[in-house]
Amino acid sequence: MRKAVLALSIGAILGLAGCGENDAKQTQAQEQTSQIAANEAGQEQSAEQAYLLLVDNYFNDLLKLEPIYATFVGVNDYNDQFGDGLSHAYLTERHQLNTRYLKEVKKIDRDQLSNELKLSYDMFNYDRNVALADETFPNHFMPMNQFYSTVISMVQLGSGESAQPFNTVEDYRNWEKRLLGFIDWLKLAQVRMNEGIESKVVLPRVLVERIIPQLSAQLVDNVDDSLFYTPITLMPESFSDTDKQAITAEYTKLIGEQLIPELTSLRNYFQNTYIKSSRATDGWWGLPNGKVWYQHLANSHTTTTMPVDEIHKVGLDEVARILSEMDKVRVQVDFEGDLNAFFASLSSEPQYFFTERQGLIDGYMELKEQINVQMPKYFNVMPKADYVVKPVESFREQSAAGASYDAPAVDGSRPGVFYINTYNLKAQPKWGMTTLSLHEAAPGHHFQIAIKQELTGVPEFQRFGGYTAFEEGWGLYAEYLGIEMGLFNDPYQYFGKLSDEMLRAMRLVVDTGLHAKGWTREQAIQYMKDNSPMAESDIIAEVERYMAIPGQALSYKVGQLQILALRAKSEQELGDKFDLKAFHDQILTSGSLPMEVMELKVNDWIASQK
Repeated sequence: MRKAVLALSIGAILGLAGCGENDAKQTQAQEQTSQIAANEAGQEQSAEQAYLLLVDNYFNDLLKLEPIYATFVGVNDYNDQFGDGLSHAYLTERHQLNTRYLKEVKKIDRDQLSNELKLSYDMFNYDRNVALADETFPNHFMPMNQFYSTVISMVQLGSGESAQPFNTVEDYRNWEKRLLGFIDWLKLAQVRMNEGIESKVVLPRVLVERIIPQLSAQLVDNVDDSLFYTPITLMPESFSDTDKQAITAEYTKLIGEQLIPELTSLRNYFQNTYIKSSRATDGWWGLPNGKVWYQHLANSHTTTTMPVDEIHKVGLDEVARILSEMDKVRVQVDFEGDLNAFFASLSSEPQYFFTERQGLIDGYMELKEQINVQMPKYFNVMPKADYVVKPVESFREQSAAGASYDAPAVDGSRPGVFYINTYNLKAQPKWGMTTLSLHEAAPGHHFQIAIKQELTGVPEFQRFGGYTAFEEGWGLYAEYLGIEMGLFNDPYQYFGKLSDEMLRAMRLVVDTGLHAKGWTREQAIQYMKDNSPMAESDIIAEVERYMAIPGQALSYKVGQLQILALRAKSEQELGDKFDLKAFHDQILTSGSLPMEVMELKVNDWIASQK
């Protein structure tokens, strides 16, 4: 999956990292210059000019409201601001932003736009409606969980390897001010969670138990042992001694006298107050209006209107189909024993696992080279940006997913990152490496996200917005492409592909089971143990992730099935005229699309090819 970079309240926005600051500002200047010239010449504004100016203004207003998002897309005007995401003022301004721009976009005649801008118009309209619907649910009463934590995200921003720059003295002053905003957020989060307690909108107890050690890990005795002290260790040699001494003194005081005490207060709040009011139910159905809320989350994550019961049924059918395919592999490799015994063998025998963490990382680097050779055969458009393979940082590895992806900066200052969790090597079998690399890196997330960010001639919101169903659906479709690339000729690697596909199919069953059908955490864990060879530690982390971010896990399989259905339709209707590279161009070159908009685009392409 793509790695989230901020708390759940803004995580959906902030994981969509980066363009260059000049790109965004140049686009804005060009649009404004064009409009001024048209006005001076007495020309009536066209629908396309009106639309482009509107969405450009929206994007800039959004950057003001979400300053950390601005940092991630390379606009550094707000690097000194945190953006609380929880205050009444913020919630009001967010509502007004979506309401105002939805009203304004409806004044523009869609029929007067080009085909490409019609898609963009539909995306923009869709986004505003979903955002307004989302506002009707009290997400802000649960501002963090064990999976999306603003604390961890701020550590990552301060690491020097993320979007926050640490090149000048001003950069350091900006981070200091942003930390002050973060300290205010830590206080406000407790206020919101208290309101959640009063409204009975609280986290399950087990998730609270996971958060406490994450916070405790930040409570060091010596300031220079704090991960928030990392920028001091990265200070450029070019800084004067006076600046170095002043910055070090200020950071030491800020971390020691304000940040750590506030983090301690938050840890104590979870440990002594919040946990007593946490809920015994594991799914969203246990919250007020929880089933309606969950149906909304399922629809927003999948960008469909599929009822939860239908999604559950699709999952059950897919699990049965994939189990049958897995059993064929068992027969092919002449394994003596039933499928469960095959699962047990693949999950335990030493030859299927690395013994050293670096060996796992090196193995993925070798796979990268093998896969890259195949890419020109299947794609006309490929990303300019490269990606690197890194282990998940030690401070978050116990709760992190098995793998994840961080987007590159378009200006070339930061490559994409394919993160591998090396905490438990028994959760990273060798037979699962090919499919995982295809999904997270090339041609999966790295291709889709990097290409999207490198697009020209499309509105900024389109380059840096995204939909989980499209992005994760593409990642799972990328695994399917591995079959055609000949990367699964080894039956054990093919089993790895089936195993990962099984995970996505089980998610349809387990996520809906937990949140709509009253399943317990233990019931969900047992279902996954019965139907896959996954390590138990991995299964537990997965189930607790679904508990924390309901509906998100549905998007993988739903998105893949939608893309495969559109490809099948294209092949059937175009026959010999079907070009797989051209089909991939259609999917990748308009950014991330809601499923309905993607279908419209492909249908138009089919008609044009005929």
